[in-house]
Amino acid sequence: MRRALPPLRALLGAARPARLPAPRHSCGPAAERSGHSALSVLPSFGFLFDIDGVLVRGKTPIPAARTAFRKLVNSQGQFLVPVVFVTNAGNCLRQEKADQLSHLLGVPISQDQVMMSHSPLRMFKRYHEKCVLVSGQGPLLDIAQDLGFCQPITIDTLREKRPLLDAVDHDRRPSILSPSAVELPKIEAVVLFGEPVRWETSLQLIIDVLLTSGYPGNPYEQENYPHIPVLACNMDLMWVAEAQSPRFGHGTFMVCLENIYKKITGKELKYEALMGKPSRLTYQYAEHLIRAQALQRSWEQPIQTLYAVGDNLMTDVYGANLYNRYLEESSSKGSKARIQAKLAGGRGPATLPQDDEIGLRWEKELASAAAAHCRSVLVCTGVYNPHTEVPLDTRDSIAETVFHGHRDFRFDPGLVEPDHIVPDVDAAVDLVFQLENFAPN
Repeated sequence: MRRALPPLRALLGAARPARLPAPRHSCGPAAERSGHSALSVLPSFGFLFDIDGVLVRGKTPIPAARTAFRKLVNSQGQFLVPVVFVTNAGNCLRQEKADQLSHLLGVPISQDQVMMSHSPLRMFKRYHEKCVLVSGQGPLLDIAQDLGFCQPITIDTLREKRPLLDAVDHDRRPSILSPSAVELPKIEAVVLFGEPVRWETSLQLIIDVLLTSGYPGNPYEQENYPHIPVLACNMDLMWVAEAQSPRFGHGTFMVCLENIYKKITGKELKYEALMGKPSRLTYQYAEHLIRAQALQRSWEQPIQTLYAVGDNLMTDVYGANLYNRYLEESSSKGSKARIQAKLAGGRGPATLPQDDEIGLRWEKELASAAAAHCRSVLVCTGVYNPHTEVPLDTRDSIAETVFHGHRDFRFDPGLVEPDHIVPDVDAAVDLVFQLENFAPN
């Protein structure tokens, strides 16, 4: 037997105002602070805002966004609390996204406040001097070079140099069937920035690279396992635009790639690293950016709590709760142990580069991250639908839930349960200010 989810106010406690819903779970220190009478004027918390489904739907602004951000800045346009925009998008440079957000929100946003899904690739210096195949859309070469890659090659360039490899679209097949004599360097890694435009071309050429040890055009090698490294950004299965239902995301493309590889080889496609929400590395890097803002503004009070505001249970909520679990479980460990700790809740590769891949500067900066909590705040303006039917029996809910997360992250019911559910991002800001007793001048 199934029932419809009750209205939002009924779900969260009708005794409180609808725009300041009661937490679904105890929020530990944050909840305790909300009972104090003293008001704080310096922030001990920071915001991690998702973009699609929270601030915009496609190119259409969500009305609550501007209202919310007017509360987050002073009369000079300076932020009153540390704010980082953590998006799984990866099809543009940070500055371009910052300019878009500034126009959208009516407040000045710097590129240092923007974290794209591919931003942590700056730390993977081991690959920066190597020839890497990059997949996605947008200014791929500019993005790759901005991240530090010196020899990126795009799918389009590879197709141009090896025209016989792209044969699905008959109209795009070369008229002269002769192998290309153009020399290409060995491709030593594949970097998946985001969903491409022509999936069939990208899937074919990536498989070619993996099955030829980086020499596409050569015959497939039977004993070619493990394959060359694959680094993937953005695992979102779906995302919301102007359409009434969610659209395919890069996670869907990855599902196709993984299953084609396994069907051909009988083996699992392996990832050297997975970036973007919900990976722990993404939240470590985001916390690093939050602390950099606090330091720049000379806010001496330690940042104790991160509030991750998003619209997707399987990325925003899962990732925030996973990072919260990591923070709480590793609070008694040394910084080195924290850096090398295995990804809780995942069954794939660790998402942090090993010692020979990460610069000492990055190791020191990520190790210094010391927030006590990361709280998940779910809004109802994007992927999440508050009217979805749920089973009456919680055990049925766990058993019947379709897990939309990535293959290498196991389903854990506790990780997809938000700390708070609110109507929109404006309500999220109000809620956090209330929980933190925050009253800026």
